[in-house]
Amino acid sequence: MGKVYPAIDGRLRDFIEEQSVFFVATAPSGADGHVNLSPKGMRGTFVILGPHRVAWLDFHGSGAETIAHLRQNGRITLMFCAFTGPPNIVRLHGRGTAVTVEDAGFADRLGDFPDPPDLHSARAVITVEVDRVSDSCGYAVPLLDYQGDRDLLVRSHSRRTAEDLVTYRATKNAASIDGLPVF
Repeated sequence: MGKVYPAIDGRLRDFIEEQSVFFVATAPSGADGHVNLSPKGMRGTFVILGPHRVAWLDFHGSGAETIAHLRQNGRITLMFCAFTGPPNIVRLHGRGTAVTVEDAGFADRLGDFPDPPDLHSARAVITVEVDRVSDSCGYAVPLLDYQGDRDLLVRSHSRRTAEDLVTYRATKNAASIDGLPVF
């Protein structure tokens, strides 16, 4: 049985900041629809803003389930796993919001990220107000070696103009797989 913590601080904060990948889970409201689970990574794209608040840069990609689900109901869970060192899993449960590149205040939110790998292809800043912090053992999580961040996402979007990214959002990220609006 894991432990529930009052906040993200001390060793939990250190652990989260050391991870090179985390996972995001969201779901639409109701009994129907698809639960979404997405891996996230790239150094400089995740920040802890306080003991109950985190954020990450969300980039143009093959889907936009997280944004659609957050706009509908706000429910979200983030999971961080130790792939090196002592086994550990930390989960952050909360309510999330998305400020997209099309929203007022997006440029201001970019200031939360002191060393992002790219801003051109960012489509949103996702912020989570964390209401539950917990850990569990992670004994079955494999040991893996981190070799570095992939640069393919940044490189692929660097070839697109700002207008191309508007078209990308309108054609590839307009709705979730369940038909929920994204932008």
